[in-house]
Amino acid sequence: MCGRYAFFSPDEAVREYFLLQELPSIEPRFNISPTQFVPVIRDRGADAGGRHVSMLYWGLVPFWAKEKSIGQRMINARGETLAEKPSFRNAFKKRRCIVPASGFYEWKKEDDIKRPYFISRKDGKPIALAGLWERWDKGDEPLESFTIVTTTPNTFMENLHQRMPLILTSEQHQDWLDPGNEDTVRLANVIKPCRDELLTAKPVSRKVNNPRNEGAELIDERA
Repeated sequence: MCGRYAFFSPDEAVREYFLLQELPSIEPRFNISPTQFVPVIRDRGADAGGRHVSMLYWGLVPFWAKEKSIGQRMINARGETLAEKPSFRNAFKKRRCIVPASGFYEWKKEDDIKRPYFISRKDGKPIALAGLWERWDKGDEPLESFTIVTTTPNTFMENLHQRMPLILTSEQHQDWLDPGNEDTVRLANVIKPCRDELLTAKPVSRKVNNPRNEGAELIDERA
């Protein structure tokens, strides 16, 4: 599961890691929550300008849904069943995206409380979370929304949670984003946990429990 994350990486690091020609001004965020509009990377194809960043709604609303509210239950998509589930199979084939992050949160029960942990890359680089996106046209205006793909945990993460977001390597970015790649069998091969040594985790402030709280102090380490 991935239900909260942060994105505050420096612009230059984001442009370099994701091979972006342009990057709009993005406010650093330390407590991104479902139903918010956040930066997502998509690829329009080489003839249309390539990779770009758009602000999409977190909580995928399938094109066939009658109500936007369904998106609140679609913040994550299990990677093992993307090709089967009606809510995700078309997006898996044709509408994939990358959700850039600096790290994400998981909660672990310790004694009588759930302690939040912030998980990030050891090398400090941005994290490429695999996502799917959809366009919904049944509201007052069109809505583009996304979900974050999850997979089984690696050894490092299973101590914190039974699921983890699908983290793409830089070599996998192009295949995942390519709008012309509809080979879901090949794409399914990347749905696996990342290397244990990629990540680090630290306990952080319980203020992150409230999605209204923001600021760099949320990722300060707490005993």
